Amino acid sequence: MNKVLIVVCCYFVSLLTIASEEPAPLPPVDPKYNGDHPMVLISNGPYVYAALLSKYEGIHKVQLIYEIDNRNLALLDLVRDADLVTIKPKPFNLEHLIRGENLTITADVYMGNVERGGLLTYQNVDIEFDKQLYLRKLEEPEKSHIRQKYDSVPLKNNQRLLVHQIQTAPSYAQIILLFDDVTCLTEFASSTAVPQANEIYKKLAFCGSMKPLYAEYQDFQK
Repeated sequence: MNKVLIVVCCYFVSLLTIASEEPAPLPPVDPKYNGDHPMVLISNGPYVYAALLSKYEGIHKVQLIYEIDNRNLALLDLVRDADLVTIKPKPFNLEHLIRGENLTITADVYMGNVERGGLLTYQNVDIEFDKQLYLRKLEEPEKSHIRQKYDSVPLKNNQRLLVHQIQTAPSYAQIILLFDDVTCLTEFASSTAVPQANEIYKKLAFCGSMKPLYAEYQDFQK
């Protein structure tokens, strides 16, 4: 009898333990984040990433990068070969991605910037957001300054992304791929608040081999 009681007690304790380990349900998403949320697509070998086209105003005051679970070879080839590929998703709630959730959306794909007359290339493509890699909110960005800061984002195969911390205007957005996992300075003083690309690459020279993936200046000027 005692053995039966012990087994029953252990069973209920295990159920309580499992229940306590389950994450609490998230509150409903804020409807103010509903929209189409244009993004840029960038690649590294077989991997595709999506970065929100950040803004100073509205619901896009955030720097956000996701790894995409991509099985579409035509899309991969386009992102590899084109200078700039952007997407205009069908409306969804951006807070799902800000929270780090997995999400599949449908989007139209453009060569060039969708907000500046980009060329519609593919329609109704499924985009599967698999893993949040980077999140930085721009509610109160640092004041524009010649001191530039880049955040390091680890990738597969010991590679990294360097993501520029957008400041108040004038500033810029930039993503650079680092092929080598080496220790290097990613904060430096530049000649102006918005330095030329060559100056940036020289400042980051000790980071090893690199490839520029994305840069945006127009949206972050006065």
